[in-house]
Amino acid sequence: MAIVLQATKRTIGSQSTLTNLRRQGKLPAVVYGYNTESIPIILDYKETAKAVQNQGRTSVFQIEVEGKRVNAILNEVQRCALKGLVKHVDFLSINMSEELEVDVPIVAVGESAGVKEGGILTQPVRDLKIKVRPSEMPEQIEVDVSSLGIGDTLSVRDLKIQYEILSSDEDTLFTVAPPGVASDDTAGQGDDENADIKATEAPESEN
Repeated sequence: MAIVLQATKRTIGSQSTLTNLRRQGKLPAVVYGYNTESIPIILDYKETAKAVQNQGRTSVFQIEVEGKRVNAILNEVQRCALKGLVKHVDFLSINMSEELEVDVPIVAVGESAGVKEGGILTQPVRDLKIKVRPSEMPEQIEVDVSSLGIGDTLSVRDLKIQYEILSSDEDTLFTVAPPGVASDDTAGQGDDENADIKATEAPESEN
């Protein structure tokens, strides 16, 4: 069952107006797409953050605006460049009977043989583009890396999953670097700009 997020329409205003909304614990957003005009809306920040954390950012949400509900997915999260706080989110209205092209997080499972020998598991690509029905959208795709030794690489072409893959076969998902080789792509480290909204964040502290 899709999670229902209550929203109210908002008037497009100045940056100061948006800042005041965030200080009140509100999250400016917009919903657009299938059978839906572009509608600027306001959501409760903590309610939205909790829903995304519990259900995953690839889940289908129902946005209710003035008594009308639309099925939508989280399409974009905009953050403050300086503090990393969420400033705005985009929801894409979808047709539940049609397949979508979506980027799904890739997660390593298992401990690779190379890591046991002192190697470093790196992950150059963190998302996989697939085509899937909304009702079958996975929260993440787990990839077993236990067989990778030092110097081994696992690419998109090596995946055996039930979804239609749109990413290039040549894309490298994981590799095990020799001991002492530093990399900014170490698996599991860092957050990208589209990371989940965190309920512990304080939007009112922005500015």
